[in-house]
Amino acid sequence: MAFSTKDIAIVILNWNGKSLLEQFLPTIVGHSQDAKIYVADNASTDNSVVFLNEYYPSIEVIQNTENGGYAKGYNDALKHVTEPLLCLLNSDIEVTKDWLNPVVEAFNGGADIIQPKLLDYKQKSHFEYAGAAGGFIDKYGYPYCRGRIFETLEEDKGQYNDTKSIFWASGACFFIKNDTFKVLNGFDESYFAHMEEIDLCWRAYNSGYKTIYTGQSTVYHVGGATLKNTSAQKTYLNFRNSLYTLTKNCDKNLFGILFSRLILDGIAALRFLIQLKPKFLFAILKAHISFYGALPRLLKKRKLLNQASTYYDKKSIVWEYFIKNNKTYDCL
Repeated sequence: MAFSTKDIAIVILNWNGKSLLEQFLPTIVGHSQDAKIYVADNASTDNSVVFLNEYYPSIEVIQNTENGGYAKGYNDALKHVTEPLLCLLNSDIEVTKDWLNPVVEAFNGGADIIQPKLLDYKQKSHFEYAGAAGGFIDKYGYPYCRGRIFETLEEDKGQYNDTKSIFWASGACFFIKNDTFKVLNGFDESYFAHMEEIDLCWRAYNSGYKTIYTGQSTVYHVGGATLKNTSAQKTYLNFRNSLYTLTKNCDKNLFGILFSRLILDGIAALRFLIQLKPKFLFAILKAHISFYGALPRLLKKRKLLNQASTYYDKKSIVWEYFIKNNKTYDCL
């Protein structure tokens, strides 16, 4: 079956984001004429739905009964979507002309999950933190991207205008076949928010699915519209959910890898202490306490999942970045 842009459902998850919808829906509607657009509303209280019904009657609103975060919000909403290709799109994304065409080409080329080039809306010459030019993961579960390693963001000079297999695609603009999403049982709702797309992509990788980045499609992401990158709550979710993901999906020597990872997290906590950022230190401690409590449940989930080897290219991105001072992807 050859796909076209008419096969795409663009699903925008919204929670009290009326101002973002006002700002970004015009470009989405203007540059996505053939696609079906949905807004999945997570029980907003800011008149988002009233605004949509009045100004965008052609957009179908799926009203979730609660704010279950990114994972549950999409899981609930996508039960009502039948199009064969899904685009899970943050409400703070500006799309560009013909952005869907390269994505359709990649699907027709055999991809199951796709991410476009993700640039910073506030500094459009640079890649954006959330996914840049496609994601990878190291042996200890730390994610990094082409175009972004930890806090270092590269300038877009066309160096990632290619089409390339990647390990994970950003949830800010996440394309996936509807059938693939269902076979993988969607997102893990225990994550609430952050890194659930990495977990899904890791499960996809372990089951033989193909994740692709296409640099011929570009979108601009504000980033931090829900939780800022400097938020202690985001630090907590990222550290906790990263440990969840590693436990469920890494292939062998789990406890040896976890032991090394906990040491690395301890060093990160110490770094926050030296920087006089105690709330981030406590966020890591809170993440670990939550992880220890969830470990029996995670090990049960692990037994039900596939684990494939060779999930990483770099053993330690922490070593590469902080010790060897390799700040960009091409230096790794």
